[in-house]
Amino acid sequence: MRMAAAVLAIGLTGTAQAQPAHPAVQARADFSFDGPMIQGGTVLGTAPSRAVRLTFNGSDVPMAPDGRFLIAFDRDAGPTAEIVATRPDGSIVRRTLQVQPRAWRIERLNTLPRVSQPSAEFARRRPAELAQIAAARAVNAASQGWRQRFIWPATGRISGLFGAQRIYKGEPGAYHGGVDVARPTGTPVLAPADGVVILAAASPFTLEGRLLMIDHGMGLNSAFLHLSRIDVQAGDIVRQGQPIGAIGMTGRATGPHLHWGMRWRDAKIDPLLLAGPMTPAAS
Repeated sequence: MRMAAAVLAIGLTGTAQAQPAHPAVQARADFSFDGPMIQGGTVLGTAPSRAVRLTFNGSDVPMAPDGRFLIAFDRDAGPTAEIVATRPDGSIVRRTLQVQPRAWRIERLNTLPRVSQPSAEFARRRPAELAQIAAARAVNAASQGWRQRFIWPATGRISGLFGAQRIYKGEPGAYHGGVDVARPTGTPVLAPADGVVILAAASPFTLEGRLLMIDHGMGLNSAFLHLSRIDVQAGDIVRQGQPIGAIGMTGRATGPHLHWGMRWRDAKIDPLLLAGPMTPAAS
């Protein structure tokens, strides 16, 4: 798909490539990185040898036994970020990362108000829904999915890009927090990587409809919105490519499509940069 390929090409600019060294047998004096250092991008890294602590912008980041770790940049991340590794003797390796900006799709609607007032029903139900989502994101699953090359959970026409935003009479609305793939109701949705189901909504949420969330480990999770059905349950271990549900238009949706959103901790990230462009045969 040309649109997806173009966005990916922008995202890969300036990526620091991982060295071919084998971390298990060669000492590492510095960090190595693999992934787009760009707003909405996700980066796999390897810490310097003997690192016992890792921080990213002042917050601790877990490391796997082989020194691998994951970091990501929010849609609105600033121009720089800092990562620091500490060794047992107290010495540190500090790196300042340059985060490239993105040119987001902005639509200005100067004659329309931002949003209407929420209904009483929405106001009544929404706090409990948000509490369920927050509890799911607090789960720290022991999954290795974060190491995998992600696949598309569904393929088709991309009808909504991550980061797109509307401005209503000068007042910005919420930006689009995922990628939309338009397909008919009932189209299967596949797990984009290994993970653990952390939320499988028993009934449709007001906005998200039938909502499914999967934790891929290391603070990385996927959310699948507007599903017509969910085929897994909370606590299930899923494998990459496994059917997990079906596309629908439940919740606040104007047509059948899959909204695939991703987060690393509190950072909203672009799924397209993880999954890559769709092949022509799949679009």
